[in-house]
Amino acid sequence: MGRLEGQVALVTGGGDGIGRAVVDRYVREGASVVVLEREKRLATMVADAHPGRVATVIGDVRDPAAHLAATERALDMFGQLDTYVGNVGVYDFGAKLHDLEIVELPDNFHEIFATNVLGYLLGVRAAISALRSSRGSIILTSSSSGSYAGGGGALYVASKHAVVGLVRQLAYEFAPDVRVNGVAPGATRTGLTGIGDLGGGRRLSEETRLLDSIARSIPLGFVSEPEQQAGLYVSLACPDDTGFVTGAVFPNDGGLEVRGRRAAACPGREEQ
Repeated sequence: MGRLEGQVALVTGGGDGIGRAVVDRYVREGASVVVLEREKRLATMVADAHPGRVATVIGDVRDPAAHLAATERALDMFGQLDTYVGNVGVYDFGAKLHDLEIVELPDNFHEIFATNVLGYLLGVRAAISALRSSRGSIILTSSSSGSYAGGGGALYVASKHAVVGLVRQLAYEFAPDVRVNGVAPGATRTGLTGIGDLGGGRRLSEETRLLDSIARSIPLGFVSEPEQQAGLYVSLACPDDTGFVTGAVFPNDGGLEVRGRRAAACPGREEQ
């Protein structure tokens, strides 16, 4: 028996990247999963990979109706909902504030925050009654950018700091019925995309030079694959493992916290 035997999970963005890795791992651990996915092609692929164990709903996380439909699908098909995983995000590819046109800034802000923050609020609101009934758990995907500057631009970093605050506030609001935690991945080879003129059409997994540069700054020396992120999502969904854990955000970033500050170069001295 797997660690999640008999559980039912709802994963947003479960057709690709970390979301798909979480779905695959949850099924291996015995769970049934509903996936909310915007792209029909990706939804079809994940459902075909796990017949009878994965159901899909096509929709955008900015749409309240999509979340309501996904929760209803879980209850109708599997009779319960034990874990909600919020996982959809968009990136700004490090856009600096002074490079953003002021007239376009409101639209950029609203698109990133509507996806990265409001999308989680809507999903949790739709699922919370079912999660309270099962005394389940909520897992939100943050980022190393929720703790450190420099992993994105002002908009992305601010949105991921907001997710950390959301984890803590919801853990406070929903205790003792529902545990709320987060995972903060570092650089991971996923299809994370930008928006509009902030990397719209770019996919992080295709940015080889950028990922190679990031890898050199990571203590472990490499960029994560999605499958290397999935284990924490299993542990946080398993009450036997983490039944006394709530309000925590767990880094999975290759050791960014131990980098320390780069020494300032001194005249006549090479940086170590």
